[in-house]
Amino acid sequence: MSGITPMLPLNVDNIDGHYRLIKDYGSLVKQNFKNLILTSPGERIMMPNFGVGIRNFLFENDDTHLRERIKGKITEQAEKYLPFIQILSINIVSGINQTWGNDNTLSIQLRYMVIPLDLLDDLEITT
Repeated sequence: MSGITPMLPLNVDNIDGHYRLIKDYGSLVKQNFKNLILTSPGERIMMPNFGVGIRNFLFENDDTHLRERIKGKITEQAEKYLPFIQILSINIVSGINQTWGNDNTLSIQLRYMVIPLDLLDDLEITT
């Protein structure tokens, strides 16, 4: 079966050819959404405003203002670069509130709808 694009991170796969491939549009949207959140502005060539840059928020004081800034940045970037998705909820949890033992972690839990596919999906990113 042919695929749409290589799955990231790249993994050798003898079935798909040289690299494992994404074979459905739901997985492609999830990968693109994750890349949008993890990419820092200025990191992508020829697109200096692309990306949320979630790692830039890691060592700031954890308060409601910070969480609202992160939610706003995710919403703004998704509206601009992924207009075919609708974000239903964004939940941000810091390591202070968990038993991970590391106060400098941030977990973002997103629920979104891929409108053209009528697909409901979740994405969790922990940095």
